[in-house]
Amino acid sequence: MKGLRILTGALALTLLAVVAAVASEAAGGGHELPWGNFAARVVTFAVVVGVIWFKAGKKIVGFFSGRRTGIEQELADLETRKTQARKSLADVEQRIANIEAERNEIIAEYRAQGERIKAAIIEKAEQTASQITAQATKTAETEVKQAVEQMRAEMAELVVSAAEQMLAEKLTNEDHEKLIDKYLTKVVLN
Repeated sequence: MKGLRILTGALALTLLAVVAAVASEAAGGGHELPWGNFAARVVTFAVVVGVIWFKAGKKIVGFFSGRRTGIEQELADLETRKTQARKSLADVEQRIANIEAERNEIIAEYRAQGERIKAAIIEKAEQTASQITAQATKTAETEVKQAVEQMRAEMAELVVSAAEQMLAEKLTNEDHEKLIDKYLTKVVLN
């Protein structure tokens, strides 16, 4: 039905165009309008259009309706993509707006991590310092003991040499020989 209206409209426009052309020729040249020729041309045109419509009408209508459907689908897809693009743009704008907060959050996290590392380093340093202090204390105690022992040995030698000197000064040769004899007798008898 719709195709019939389109065909009738096309024929009417063609007829008007032909009448206008013939009228302008008749008015300008003074000739009469050749109605027989005109009618044959109109009939020929109508037959050609009718045959084209009969043979390819459905394909032509299908092409244009398919094209319309394709354009409608493409417009719907474009609208969907436009909506998605707006949504993505809003997400990006939101992330850009939140970038300062994210930056502050990352900085706070790294500072906290740095503080934990600092505390661990200080704790390890304190442990190492206490170990070094304990080791130094032990070393000092050992050195003091060695020094005391060495001083005792030196004192003993000094006491022995002082005693020898005192004995040497107080003992005479006779006393010395008596002592030697006395100790030799004790050693031999024992």
